[in-house]
Amino acid sequence: MALPSTQKKWVIMGQEKGYDELNFTDGPIPTVGDYGVLVKLHAASLNYRDHMIPKGTYIFHLHLPVVGGSDGAGEVIEVGPKVTKWKKGDRVTTLFNPGHQSGPMTRAIMRNGSIGGSFDGTWQQYGVYEENWLVRLASNLSYLEGASLSDCGLTAWNALYGLKAVKPGDWVLVQGTGGVSLFAIQFAKAGGAKVVATTSSTSKYELLQRLGVDHIVNYSEDKDWGLTARNFTPNEEGFAHILDVGGQETLPHSVKAIKPEGIVTVIGILTGVETKNASILDALLNTCTFRGIHIGSRDQMDEMMAAIDANKIQPVLDKRVFKLEELREGLEYMEARKHTGKVVIEIP
Repeated sequence: MALPSTQKKWVIMGQEKGYDELNFTDGPIPTVGDYGVLVKLHAASLNYRDHMIPKGTYIFHLHLPVVGGSDGAGEVIEVGPKVTKWKKGDRVTTLFNPGHQSGPMTRAIMRNGSIGGSFDGTWQQYGVYEENWLVRLASNLSYLEGASLSDCGLTAWNALYGLKAVKPGDWVLVQGTGGVSLFAIQFAKAGGAKVVATTSSTSKYELLQRLGVDHIVNYSEDKDWGLTARNFTPNEEGFAHILDVGGQETLPHSVKAIKPEGIVTVIGILTGVETKNASILDALLNTCTFRGIHIGSRDQMDEMMAAIDANKIQPVLDKRVFKLEELREGLEYMEARKHTGKVVIEIP
């Protein structure tokens, strides 16, 4: 079937006018270079950073204007003459940090930028990506499910298996019911861990229990929820892994809950970027590790996909699926926190 001559796409034009910086427009189908792969995108998903960029609050490298979206999944349509990893018909998803192929994060990788921030992303019908910027979809995933993994899924995997892998019997604390936290629950349970989750909403209890959470702490009712969570662990010793999504307001609770030699992975700044409520000395006083991460590598994403396939893990998606032309509405829906699970975009 012949390709159309043009496609629909969302372009982020700047960082001053909020969602008015998003331009839904027609554009040409990108051409394939020697190492390029043309992907017919079938789905994308939205992340917290997607409303930060047009509002000027995203702190990492950008190159605007750019087609937005880091997370997407689709089918390979055409490959360049020097491409060896992919063929027509392969099902793929995108890598958030294309420069991070393996090993630890470096300053050069961080300066290189991300898909949907520095390089054209997934808010379009067709995208061309270098062959190393793509990862094979697990066989049990639909395109909508596969489009949910590049940011939140890989972040959760890196948090639990990047520095020191979760072991059977370990205790893991996850905060809230956002995308990273829900993936972390699934990955931790697949690894044989015990999981305690926090939430402020009793309406989320059923979902958390369905995912296998062992104990739930309601942080809106319990002002010392870190200590309460720790009390569930054997001998009140604490957690081997904590995923901290809040930042300044949640870190003091994470410090109370962490086990000696445990790892607090800081993955979010939902309560702000100041550090007035936590000190780096807390790492010394509690003999724990504070670790910041920025998504993960291609090798880690391959490992994550293998685990998803082996354990038949199904990502949690919000019940409402938005069309490509409704993407701005999807961002507003996500920002208003009306969703449960990942907000996904169906691309025609």
